[in-house]
Amino acid sequence: MSEQTIKVNGITIFTESFGNVNDPAILLMMGATASMVWWEEDFCQRLADRGLYVIRYDSRDVGRSTTYPPGNPEYSFEDMADDAIHVLDSYGIEQAHIVGMSMGGMLTQMIALRHPERVLTVTLIATSNFAPELPPMEDKVTKFFGQAGAIDWTNDQSIIEFIVGKWRIISGSRHTFDEQRIHRLAIEEIRRSNNIASMNNHGLISGGESYLTRTKEITVPTLIIHGTEDPIIPYEHGKMLANLIKDADLFTLNGTGHELHYNDWDALIDVITKHTLRLSKL
Repeated sequence: MSEQTIKVNGITIFTESFGNVNDPAILLMMGATASMVWWEEDFCQRLADRGLYVIRYDSRDVGRSTTYPPGNPEYSFEDMADDAIHVLDSYGIEQAHIVGMSMGGMLTQMIALRHPERVLTVTLIATSNFAPELPPMEDKVTKFFGQAGAIDWTNDQSIIEFIVGKWRIISGSRHTFDEQRIHRLAIEEIRRSNNIASMNNHGLISGGESYLTRTKEITVPTLIIHGTEDPIIPYEHGKMLANLIKDADLFTLNGTGHELHYNDWDALIDVITKHTLRLSKL
């Protein structure tokens, strides 16, 4: 694993890479309010062991990247999409496979349309283009996140309980919820955060509409991965993306929620590497 801190356009983006720089590059983009630690090191290394040069990074307002005062994100979704391109530029990578989860999947769609010349394939995990006819998140999730304003963001224990509670409520029934593992990752999230409360800014970002209404124009090979018990972005969203994007493949995780559960890793790593590395064999 190698670290690299990028400074561009007045901001700092913290990144880490795994594997052989000469292998095809794959950029991992995490969802809202979550830093790169949720792409766990073992997951990244296993992708690298399969022949990919893996890069994960902290988006704005999480981890060691630039943060803004809570309630005042001074950037748009377009800026976040361009941040990913700046990461590739800093590594000297002309084209990469882009993998995005949740909000990261939304940004991945934007990148495929905004910077198509930089994208080899896209993988969209537990995400959507949020067409108005699609079902909303479940009430239990809306109710849980409605409590965020009451959290003491200066108290680590309160924050840990909130993070663990979040991952518990968005998990599916197929796998046992590993509270110890999530607790450890929550501690790491807090430990390496410049300002943990700033992660809530992700709920206030604007933009992206002009791209997300054009999802069907994505032409690069596309893989959709979605759990059938996702309470944040219901499975119907994944099915819609698969029908909308030409020749997209849908990989269904039965009983999985809005999560990257380690019991799904074997299947995820297999399908992602087959999707990305097949271009290298053509």
